[in-house]
Amino acid sequence: MQRRREILAGLGLWPLAAGAEGLDAALARLQSAWQPRLAWRADAAWRTEALATARRLVLRPGDDGSAFATEVLGEQARDGHTAVALTLRGAFGDRVPALFLRPRGPGPHPAVLLLHDHGARFDLGKEKLIRPLADDTAAEAWAQRWFGGSFVGDTLVATGFAVLAIDAPGWGERSRPGFAKDDQQALANHLMQLGHHWAGWIASDDLRAHRWLREQPGVDPRRVAVLGFSMGSLRAWQLAAVCEEVSACVAAHWMCTREGLLRAGEHTLQGQSAFSMLHPGLATELDHPDVAALIAPRPLLLFGSPEDRLFPWDGVQAAWAQLRRAWPKGGLTTRSTAGGHRFGPEQQAEAAAWLARQA
Repeated sequence: MQRRREILAGLGLWPLAAGAEGLDAALARLQSAWQPRLAWRADAAWRTEALATARRLVLRPGDDGSAFATEVLGEQARDGHTAVALTLRGAFGDRVPALFLRPRGPGPHPAVLLLHDHGARFDLGKEKLIRPLADDTAAEAWAQRWFGGSFVGDTLVATGFAVLAIDAPGWGERSRPGFAKDDQQALANHLMQLGHHWAGWIASDDLRAHRWLREQPGVDPRRVAVLGFSMGSLRAWQLAAVCEEVSACVAAHWMCTREGLLRAGEHTLQGQSAFSMLHPGLATELDHPDVAALIAPRPLLLFGSPEDRLFPWDGVQAAWAQLRRAWPKGGLTTRSTAGGHRFGPEQQAEAAAWLARQA
């Protein structure tokens, strides 16, 4: 090192080399200069360009409109409804396992697409939200930990909704034995090497799942909402943003400005879970609230908690404030809840009642 300094000094280059920008300083400079090109504006031209941009970058590969080739694997009569295990064809042509709750009676019933969380738990997917047909102690434990012991699907179907949940790629029956947090980078890299990305695959399957639900007999296609918790919340508001057929959206505990999530020590800068929620190129164009603003004027209900350690509360409030500009006549509802990153029975009941009130 000393010899290198002597050589550089002899050439008159050492002061320049010594002043080279460090990695952390370079990142801080880039972050301070960051400004999304399509930050929200109150005009129709913004919406047209922002919607086209979001669809292009989020929905990779999207929905080609092909048939679902639905296969029913089992049914179970329950109190007031029937639970169905099935598979449908996903965006890449693979079989997507799903659970469907069908209320009794001819309908037409309103419906909700439920979108599960990340949770660093990959052997469970749809079963995090809908009680499986067979006894499953892991699913029961998950419901107890995050949902106060109440499966969200049970809450919704008791309110009169048909309900669907699918396994996102990487979770549940679409995972592999032993898949863990450290495997996420390999999966994301594999997909990028093939010209795809993980978050785009997830979003595309969500898009197809919503269409499947709209096409079911006994479902009112004009009243098919989305609801998600944690990563499922991001999946919910991004799907509602890019799919105008989503009638309403409940997003529980995932909304924040990008600035809030890029502070030192925040969870998006740690580990590998962010790969499942990152769309290459999107940050250049739109911040998180900019994407969610595309839902307006359709109704949106957001839950957040000052005690949530995953999302800085001032960043959450800043995102909510930005979003309110897109709903000047109402339609955006925000709820601050106690208890941190949880979606317990009281929040579920409020969400179900709110959805039932939407036209």
